[in-house]
Amino acid sequence: MASTNDLKNGLVLNLDGQLWSVVNFQHVKPGKGGAFVRTTLKHVLSGKVVDKTFNAGTKVETATVDRRNMTYLYNDGTDYVFMDGETFEQISVPNETIGDAAGYLLENTEAQVAVHEGTPLYVELPTSVELVIQHTDPGLQGDRSTGGTKPATLETGAEIQVPLFVTTGEKVKVDTRDGRYLGRVSS
Repeated sequence: MASTNDLKNGLVLNLDGQLWSVVNFQHVKPGKGGAFVRTTLKHVLSGKVVDKTFNAGTKVETATVDRRNMTYLYNDGTDYVFMDGETFEQISVPNETIGDAAGYLLENTEAQVAVHEGTPLYVELPTSVELVIQHTDPGLQGDRSTGGTKPATLETGAEIQVPLFVTTGEKVKVDTRDGRYLGRVSS
């Protein structure tokens, strides 16, 4: 248990059996009435965001979330298997939990896995990864200066938009949060 006075960003609360992560909080002391805490909470599993207000000093139940750096090993068809580099313990994370991050996961990629009571909640990838373009159509001559983009398929199977000058087989840097092309990587 913790008091609303102890809230901080990233803290995970257990409200009515649901896990919510504190995204933002603000202590408010109006001229009249009691102080309160205005929070923005994100549902850990669904990603839904809500605003909730607590009276100052209210007790809230915190959830113990273990964030561990792990290495992605392989996909067995239904789950993604990660290994803890220190204990060599392996954990299976369901496809639904991985979500869109699967498009940026290569074997031996380091990621942070958040676990609550043995259940994987989410996987946090590094903000950018380097991947090889598996296929993209060649850009047309004369298109170089327009700043246009074309679709490209990465080695993981994800599709992103890249500038017209990028070719198949090149290694590119990609933002894992929104799939944006960040630049070419010289090998």
